[in-house]
Amino acid sequence: MPLPVTPSQTIGPFYGTALPFPGGADLAPAGHPGAVTLHGHVHDGEGAPVPDALLEFWQAAPDGSLRGAPGSLHRDGTRFTGFARVPTAGDGHYALRTLLPGGAPYLALCLLVRGLTGHLFTRVYFRPPDDDPLLAALPPARRATLLAAEETDRPRSYRFDVRLRGGAETVFLDFSGQQGAGGGHT
Repeated sequence: MPLPVTPSQTIGPFYGTALPFPGGADLAPAGHPGAVTLHGHVHDGEGAPVPDALLEFWQAAPDGSLRGAPGSLHRDGTRFTGFARVPTAGDGHYALRTLLPGGAPYLALCLLVRGLTGHLFTRVYFRPPDDDPLLAALPPARRATLLAAEETDRPRSYRFDVRLRGGAETVFLDFSGQQGAGGGHT
């Protein structure tokens, strides 16, 4: 007797309970005078919020060094770590507390989203440098998808939304040499 066919399943999300960790959104210690907030929403191709995405941020310290506190998950409330892992809420919103990076003026962002077999990579620029080769290679409309907007009504707060598809799709970087999930991968 043949076995019945099992239903197909998408990959994940399996990270909702395993990968987020206490203090994962806190690159900078609470009360640090140089701390800034970076927040935004993750949207799917239809513009709907993605309630179960996971965002990993990597960045240089304010002095430009790439050394964080020992152990990427180390959180003692006093040292800068250079790494954050932030899940989105039910409305697709995320937020983290960090310090403005020195040297390269951006955060590297790795995005894990249900239904995708691979990660998506992009950058979040706080202040676009004139000599950045990635930004220089993009048309202005595409370049804008990598820029965090400083909020005038919230001091030391920046907004960065991620759009997985569509006309304002975020520029994603392809490190494999193959085209990724979205049409605008660089």
